[in-house]
Amino acid sequence: MIQDAKIPTPDARSSLVIACGALAREIVALRSANGWTHLDVQCLPAELHNYPARIPAAVREQIRKARSGYRSIFVAYGDCGTGGRLDAMLAEEGVERIPGAHCYEFYAGQRTFAALAASEPGTFYLTDFLARHFERLVIRGLGLDRFPELAATYFGNYRRLVYLAQTENAELTEMARRAAARLGLAFELHRTGYGELRNSLAAFHAQPPLCPS
Repeated sequence: MIQDAKIPTPDARSSLVIACGALAREIVALRSANGWTHLDVQCLPAELHNYPARIPAAVREQIRKARSGYRSIFVAYGDCGTGGRLDAMLAEEGVERIPGAHCYEFYAGQRTFAALAASEPGTFYLTDFLARHFERLVIRGLGLDRFPELAATYFGNYRRLVYLAQTENAELTEMARRAAARLGLAFELHRTGYGELRNSLAAFHAQPPLCPS
């Protein structure tokens, strides 16, 4: 089950993943494909990425609400611009998260992402979620629908758009290609699958860490 900032009703066998809303579709797909029937998912709004300083407190609130009802809790967030504050909070709460600075890194893998970043620092990245919601999160989110001239300010130092694709979806690929054209960037497609997101959730499901009471 997925609920936005609301705790699902668990049973004693369930474990909980507290996740960024940008990962909701992917986590549900993995849960279904792998038969993780005792894995509940609770998603916080993806828009929190616009305010990374708020992420640690928002995640902590949900951990504390859920702690008594679940055998274990895992957090599906990268550092996501919190500057280590998310990790510091999770250490206090005794809860683990997926490794990586952000979803681009844990989808692509640390080594591959580092190579991409080194080959062209001026890279704008899309995932399936961002390709699907490019208009809402990027164009309207940055006000480019009203002030298109700001594109040169926001993206003047970018050279390419890399689409890190979780699925083989021709429609999403075309949406990502159009996004690159709209920003005046070269387009590259890299099929990553679910990367470390799948590996981390599989490990959590198989051997869930104990969540202190």
